[in-house]
Amino acid sequence: MIKIFIVALVVGITSASCQDNYKDLEDGLYAEFQTTKGTMVAKLYFEKAPVTVANFVGLAEGTHPSLADSLKGKPFYDGITFHRVMDKFMIQGGDPTASGMGSAGYKFHSEFDQELSHDKAGILSMANSGGLATNGSQFFITEVPLKRLDAFLADGTLKNCNAPRTSCHPVFGELVKGLEVQDSISNVAVSKERSSANKPLEDVVINKLTIIRKGSAAKAFDAPAVFTEQEPLLPQRIEEIKKKQEEIAKEKAKIAADSFKKANADLKGEVYESPTGMVMITTKEGNGVKPKPSDNVYINCAGYFEDGTLFYTTWKDVAKANGTYDEKADENGFYKAFDRKYNTSAGLIPGFREAFLRMKIGDKAKVFIPSFLGYGAAANGPIPANSNLIFDIELMSIK
Repeated sequence: MIKIFIVALVVGITSASCQDNYKDLEDGLYAEFQTTKGTMVAKLYFEKAPVTVANFVGLAEGTHPSLADSLKGKPFYDGITFHRVMDKFMIQGGDPTASGMGSAGYKFHSEFDQELSHDKAGILSMANSGGLATNGSQFFITEVPLKRLDAFLADGTLKNCNAPRTSCHPVFGELVKGLEVQDSISNVAVSKERSSANKPLEDVVINKLTIIRKGSAAKAFDAPAVFTEQEPLLPQRIEEIKKKQEEIAKEKAKIAADSFKKANADLKGEVYESPTGMVMITTKEGNGVKPKPSDNVYINCAGYFEDGTLFYTTWKDVAKANGTYDEKADENGFYKAFDRKYNTSAGLIPGFREAFLRMKIGDKAKVFIPSFLGYGAAANGPIPANSNLIFDIELMSIK
């Protein structure tokens, strides 16, 4: 108890001393980075990203509830280097091993606010290894706008952050002083060796990282309590964001589906509107049999965006008519029917799979597939995220 009191007292005295040095700063919670290249000060977004800020503050002051006993009471970031530096990109620190693999011994869930973005230089954000629950002690500071690292797409949709090669980094602050220091760090000479790429040849050290509290709200921010109470709620908040966005997507899809039906009102054949949001117009009734679930069937198709732009086809004549024909692709056998198992295990996007399982051999159909039954919030090749798609599908034969 005496040790904890002494640590708290020292932290308080140091923070008060730093606070006196920054009388021009408005009320808020700040982090002062005293480095071997100079001093930077970041404002921490403790109101919009309370858990992520609590994690950072708890580490900086040695009060984090997830720290091992051997690390408690010690300022975690003091003496740690910026181990990864990339000019015109960012500087990264927070790894006690300086290898890029180190941590404080725990991981926590991502926290996102749609108003926070990597939209300028000096943004303070969490480094992670991908996925929603891989944040720890490592952080980075941007040198340029890097909106591709945001968890939200331009239209406000939350990315599928657990998908491979998908960047979703929680923003939790920004530099208000010392952008030139960030720039000088990003310009240091770095290793070109593959095993230590982008590691400074001469260590750039955080000599001391001090948390500064100005104003009653910042002084009342209890980092250990906030992390303990609110971090377990983060997965639920992500699910709430997803649910709300799915509802919005379904409303938009209804409008798009109505436009699809009106645009194809002259087509003769059954119109099937699925409860899922898929709409299917049978354009040709075949004379073939209904395949069994154990059968593999051959499929021809052409995929279009809502504006009529072709992005894929197995039909050579369709590619030529739309100006996308590729002779080399043709030589490599690109334009031909492909086969899939005629059951729900078929490796196809959900809307396409639902449609083709309603077809018999010889049937043709024009199908509207809403984005959430297509590729959703993940871009796929030429298909942007959140794209509604239209397919012409023909069930050719049983393999």
